[in-house]
Amino acid sequence: MERRVRKPRILKGEITPPPDKSISHRSLILNSIAEGTARVTNFLTAADCLSTLSCLRALGIEIEREGNTVIVHGRGPDGFREPAGILDAGNSGTTIRLLSGLLASRPFRCVITGDASLRSRPMGRVIEPLSRMGATIHGHEGSQRAPLTIEGGKLRGIHYRLPVASAQVKSAILIAGLFAEGKTVIEEPARSRDHTERMLRAMGAEVKSEGTVITLTPRPSPLRPLSLRVPADISSAAFWMVAGALHPDARIRLRGVNINPTRSGVIDILQSMDARLIMDSQHMEGDEPTADIEIRSSRLRATVIGGEMIPRLIDEIPVLAVAAAVAEGTTEIRDAGELRVKESDRIAATAAELSRLGARIEERPDGMIIHGVPSLKGNRCDSHDDHRLAMALAVAGLIAEGETIITRAEAVDISYPDFWKDLERLCGED
Repeated sequence: MERRVRKPRILKGEITPPPDKSISHRSLILNSIAEGTARVTNFLTAADCLSTLSCLRALGIEIEREGNTVIVHGRGPDGFREPAGILDAGNSGTTIRLLSGLLASRPFRCVITGDASLRSRPMGRVIEPLSRMGATIHGHEGSQRAPLTIEGGKLRGIHYRLPVASAQVKSAILIAGLFAEGKTVIEEPARSRDHTERMLRAMGAEVKSEGTVITLTPRPSPLRPLSLRVPADISSAAFWMVAGALHPDARIRLRGVNINPTRSGVIDILQSMDARLIMDSQHMEGDEPTADIEIRSSRLRATVIGGEMIPRLIDEIPVLAVAAAVAEGTTEIRDAGELRVKESDRIAATAAELSRLGARIEERPDGMIIHGVPSLKGNRCDSHDDHRLAMALAVAGLIAEGETIITRAEAVDISYPDFWKDLERLCGED
């Protein structure tokens, strides 16, 4: 599917971004482990989260769905059954990695795979710690790629130092640690998103976080079900933050956005670039901080993005590259080599596609050097079947001169099915 985007005269309105993808995944998986029924409202019904739902149903968990409300009937750790066929995680790295942590302790063998993109992504980083805990896991290409064949076993807690800050790998280890003998201790090189730790604590697990060290002590009692309302996703909100800052006549208000400090690096970076961004109506949704965010037309200046900031905004780098492309000065993005193994090689793909629009970008092994230019020019570009790149290119099209054509634009359905409708609303095209 192709989408055509032009720079509108004004870009104004109020948007409630889609529900948080990370929290939606975890609400299903952790409530399936609990004993009892949980009601999750404002659940993200995008393709990735529906992959998790489908896999859990195949494992014997009863999940009702009405619109964006799901009801999970958890039956405790013994409520899972061997699936009749291969589990399909679709395009979702969260699904395959977190479920690997769950399946590592189950007394049966199963196979989990995904689409071509997911099968190209690194799985050794989750296989290695789970194998050390006692699971038997085999993958393709030297046990580095999916499909994964997992045979659960009796697990033991480990002390594990993550080579790369990864909330997915950390969460897989913590989920496995719920069923292990002894404590599980994880050391991170930098803090990654902590939704799993927050949710586990709310469900009665003994999880302690001290800086970048997380300790889980198993308890004999099962997890309590946790009913919650999922807040809006900051990664999806980021596209409108950048669009609002870059467009010359913009004022956008984003409702109910999750501003968890392990996720809110995009706010810090935009503010460092002199974006006119304010937050108000701050409150808690369960254990997650939430706020309304307003962004207005701004004159951005270049910045440096790297170090411990990267895990807090790794998914937002493609759209921040759009911001840097027209900011005053030269922006450096470094320490972001993890982008090479996302849904696409996001460093190469972002640099190539924004260059088509007139951006001056030098690709680096772990990032980009971006020299700001006065304006971008519309052209034909491609999403590489990457939802975040598709939306970043749409934002570029909103500020570029002329028409921008985005091919494979349906990729947005992975995380933001209503993206194009919201774009039209902000452009006054309802």
